[in-house]
Amino acid sequence: MGSRAIRLAWPALALSLLVLVSSAVGDASPVVSPRAPTKTIVAGLTHALRSGRVFRNEDPTYHRASLAARLGSVVLEGAWLVPRHVVPLPVVRPDLGILHARLGPTVTWIGHSTLLVQLDGVTFLTDPIWSERAGPFNGLFGAPRYTPPPIALDDLPPIDFVLISHDHYDHLDEPTVRRLAARFNPLFVVPLGIKAWLADRGITNATELDWGESVTVKGLQIVCTPAQHGSGRSLTDQGRRLWASWAVLGSKRFYFAGDSGYYRHFREIGDALGPFDLAALPIGSYTPRKLMRPVHLSPEDAVQAWIDLRAAHFLGIHWGTLDLAREPYDEPPRRLAAEIAKRYLDSEAIWIRYPGETTLW
Repeated sequence: MGSRAIRLAWPALALSLLVLVSSAVGDASPVVSPRAPTKTIVAGLTHALRSGRVFRNEDPTYHRASLAARLGSVVLEGAWLVPRHVVPLPVVRPDLGILHARLGPTVTWIGHSTLLVQLDGVTFLTDPIWSERAGPFNGLFGAPRYTPPPIALDDLPPIDFVLISHDHYDHLDEPTVRRLAARFNPLFVVPLGIKAWLADRGITNATELDWGESVTVKGLQIVCTPAQHGSGRSLTDQGRRLWASWAVLGSKRFYFAGDSGYYRHFREIGDALGPFDLAALPIGSYTPRKLMRPVHLSPEDAVQAWIDLRAAHFLGIHWGTLDLAREPYDEPPRRLAAEIAKRYLDSEAIWIRYPGETTLW
């Protein structure tokens, strides 16, 4: 990762020059959040499947490990219970002038699956989590965070909308969404079922979509796209809320995978909406593999998903932040680099960033 500083010098310089040119503009005006956007159907994408009240995945052979098997992994392997010694990733302090000027397109990795993305003058977040722990009772229990956020939530530029991929604690963090709603009142764009969860907590500026539906927010088309995963925050609500990935289409095309196992939906999305300029794909939390294969990409799976999506660039996320899995915390980028070399792919198209690094895309 030592060569990345050299590769990142020109984006930082370019962004700084853009700030100087745009200094007369100043900070963006206060956000007026969109309300009740009109939904449209997008051709070529599968709609979510249900069995009664429970959503299910496209793959007819999909089988999530039983609850007993997952609990057995916790007890026998110590996953998620025995703390590990990990070194926090280096954190880069973002240039707040650049972020508040809404120049772009830019992407800043906050950590885990949280991205601050700017495109066509619009700013949005993906699966935001600023908490020190991901888990129930507002983080009283759960996976600890070992790499802190590179920017305070209160220092963020005005947020126009927030994308949520599913309701697991490390992707839908209640303390964080409450704070975002109170500070910015952004539009929350969520899969089916999560709008009611937000409303129960007093967050009413939200719209929910099925796979294959889209809304337009400030000129950007937001498309709810399939994923292979699951949902549930307790033993009684498993599968009751939909999981999804997201495409955001403007002058450039952005894809956010959320959480997903590998399946043909990546090719389906690439065929319907690609090619993408940037795909943010998870590369961590893939062990124990016998349990995680159906629901989490390995670095090797992520490379194939990137190819299926026909994306120009690949940003690795969902690693180096929360103590969720048993692989060494710094293993995902090493395995990703090995797979890229094995396939003779362009290593310059694969972006592994430190939290806080802002990149032009």
